[in-house]
Amino acid sequence: MRRVKLDKIDRKILRDLQDNGRMPNVELARRAGISAPPCLRRLRTLEEAGYIRGYHADIPPDRLGFGVTVFAHVGLTSQAEADLVAFEARVADWPEVRECYMLTGETDFILKIVSEDMDSFNRFLTSTLTAAPNVSHVKSMLSIRSSKNEVGVPIDVEKAD
Repeated sequence: MRRVKLDKIDRKILRDLQDNGRMPNVELARRAGISAPPCLRRLRTLEEAGYIRGYHADIPPDRLGFGVTVFAHVGLTSQAEADLVAFEARVADWPEVRECYMLTGETDFILKIVSEDMDSFNRFLTSTLTAAPNVSHVKSMLSIRSSKNEVGVPIDVEKAD
């Protein structure tokens, strides 16, 4: 992916799309202060450069029956790069794991896991996660509620590259 120097207009486009990925190009251009054709060109350039990874619907988990969210701290027996990569590849195949971060310190990874209920989470925990090769321990924490769930990053429109 090539690097693009972001100007104020690019940052406005990114900010507005992050807030509403379905915004029509004409509205996006109006908000950025440019006409629609150059806005679309800039948008394509931002996509090609990897600043925009995709467009997604924000679906509340409970609306589809996923009433349990758990954060699991996972420790591995080996932190050799090949073992870390193998664990990440395994996690990528587990649909219940929605996010995975490698950490420094006592915990090697933190996973955000969604389940329909505690029984289904327990089945995933015992038959999949703790049974996975190289997993030495798992400490799980049940989320009671979410009070903030912002996507993306805070975009400062005035910042220059």
